[in-house]
Amino acid sequence: MNVTEPDSATTSDSRVGRTVIAGSIGSILVVIGSLGIGWLASVSPLNRLDMLIMLRTDRWGVIASTLTMTVGAWIMFRAWLRLGQKLKGWPDGALKVVKRACWAWGLPLLACVPIFSRDVFAYIGQGRLVAAGHDPYEQGISTISNWFQLGTDTMWAESATPYGPIFLNVEHWVMAAAGENPDVAILLFRLVAYVGVLLCMIYTPKLAELHGVSGAKATWITVANPLFLISFIASAHNDALMVGLAVAGTYFAATQRGIRGVLLVTASIGIKPITMVLLPFIGLLWAGPNSSWLRRFIYWGYTAGIGIGLMVVIGYANGYGLGWLTVMLTTGTGYSVYSPLGILVNFLQGSLGALSLDTSWVLPTLKLIGRLASVGIVLLLMFKGTHAHLVQRMVLAFAALVVLSPVIHPWYLLWLLPFFAASGIRDDWQIIWVYFTVAFFIAYGVADQLFVWQFLDHVKPLLKQLATVTSWLAMVYIALIDPKTRLIFVDFWRSLSLPRRKRAA
Repeated sequence: MNVTEPDSATTSDSRVGRTVIAGSIGSILVVIGSLGIGWLASVSPLNRLDMLIMLRTDRWGVIASTLTMTVGAWIMFRAWLRLGQKLKGWPDGALKVVKRACWAWGLPLLACVPIFSRDVFAYIGQGRLVAAGHDPYEQGISTISNWFQLGTDTMWAESATPYGPIFLNVEHWVMAAAGENPDVAILLFRLVAYVGVLLCMIYTPKLAELHGVSGAKATWITVANPLFLISFIASAHNDALMVGLAVAGTYFAATQRGIRGVLLVTASIGIKPITMVLLPFIGLLWAGPNSSWLRRFIYWGYTAGIGIGLMVVIGYANGYGLGWLTVMLTTGTGYSVYSPLGILVNFLQGSLGALSLDTSWVLPTLKLIGRLASVGIVLLLMFKGTHAHLVQRMVLAFAALVVLSPVIHPWYLLWLLPFFAASGIRDDWQIIWVYFTVAFFIAYGVADQLFVWQFLDHVKPLLKQLATVTSWLAMVYIALIDPKTRLIFVDFWRSLSLPRRKRAA
């Protein structure tokens, strides 16, 4: 897709600078909005600040905060699109501009009150569990006193941790440094997440260049992405470190530095074991192109021996044994209404329920089918395909685990995006799909996980409606009205109609 834009800019044009500034303004608005509707522990000293009391206890305060955060997120989204437009063709110096935007849009979010997710409070509880000598794979956070006042969602009360043993160490170290102060702990966890963002910023363009893809474009799609920055920095997600380590490990394996690659991917597994699916492909990258099947099996053995062996050693050294392995064998409870399996579950349960038939089997059966199907796809991609498409095969295997899971959180897309971007996303329906998916999850995120005190619960439906309507208006404006960004979608529709015109001629 060629975006024709009358005011397209070079990397040195001041108009690129204005776009970067616009994204920073959006980021700052997200931070300001988070002060009123972001998640704080009830014992947080910030709850006693006069300004936050006004924003968080007054009806108009939470309404204004929701609107500010939502508008800020969409300003970031528009700035992201405009940056891609202005750097079209990705000339020399474009990567430096994209990295400048990543810094300018990401740094303000370090001051954000947690939004889009409150998982960071579970990290606090699990760190306290480890400090008390408990096994988070066997015991829930409710084992420790004062867990609820420190902000943890009740869903974690009796739940085992889904994280790897390395991240349990990180949680322990953070809580040892923060003591009982949840705000300091959140900042430290956010800095840990920021390390993952930096790893993506460093190694995504390097991995892209191995595929003949513009490193600037891949970094723009991935790290400058507002969903990436908000979900990983503002939410302080450990997924950021998991993904950053995986991208770095893939790069080193692809450049024949296999031991370093396996060690980095093993560290990623130690954050979240889901990235174990990458190990067979890391072994193939390490084996190199044109390798015989014997050599591939030998390097699979090396990879498994180093990766799984280290995880076993770390698990037993921490006293958790193989508890981390149970994380790989479960996909959680429930389902997401927008996941493919979730849509099917809703349809079958509704249809069978209308006929007064038993529906208890639907979710467990579909989960099993999804798990078996994903394993089959992974095995197929391990053995079929060329070395030149090895990273694409790896990310498709990873995507199979995500898409065929009944639970898909917005940040799951971000597990896959660096690999798709580095191996090449075309400027046609593929990039439009990225825009659509990012927009969908931003609209979902700004209306979900909004904190309000119980005495303002009656306002919460209004806040969700306000965020949703604002998001729809923003999307309509960006896609149909804005004289700049609408060109992206106009050119896309023109490109779809061009073959028909040629046939008619």
